[in-house]
Amino acid sequence: MQVPASFDYQRAESVDEALELLRRYGEEARVVAGGHSLLPMMKLRLASPEVLIDINDLHELDHIDLVGGELRIGALTRHRALLESEPVGRYFPIVHDAERVIADPPVRNRGTIGGSLCQADPSEDLSAVCAALHARAVIRGTDGERTVAMADFHQGPYETAVGVGEMLVEVRFPVLTGGRQRVREGRAQGR
Repeated sequence: MQVPASFDYQRAESVDEALELLRRYGEEARVVAGGHSLLPMMKLRLASPEVLIDINDLHELDHIDLVGGELRIGALTRHRALLESEPVGRYFPIVHDAERVIADPPVRNRGTIGGSLCQADPSEDLSAVCAALHARAVIRGTDGERTVAMADFHQGPYETAVGVGEMLVEVRFPVLTGGRQRVREGRAQGR
């Protein structure tokens, strides 16, 4: 049996506290919520963070909201919630398709969209779906927020645009009015 190297554990009670911990511990810190990708890597010693920052109490990052012309999804939103979301299914049925094939129910119950995207595993499907839908990642640090196109978010296997002392807080999908209807019309006309 393989076990991870020793690490410290911190449980953040707010986004500001999580960001402060990330700033304090620097490159040696990793955020964890579901942990289904990170913890196996730690057991194999492919990842050895010195500090894990648990963000499970950050309920402000667990939301699915239609705001103006965007569907905004908090980074802590569980896969199960995405799969069960009526607005996600109505505007972005491809997200439901991708969520149905993510691992198994225990992983979908605990895993998060933010964790999946930030792990940047090349075999993970949700990243390609987000890029195809022209989603944008909202990244926050102690110096403020910035938005990155999902096409630029992943910078290589297991590498993202999230810098030291920053965290992904939200994913925003532009809602195209009538987009689904055009797809249906195109299929009916053989396009």
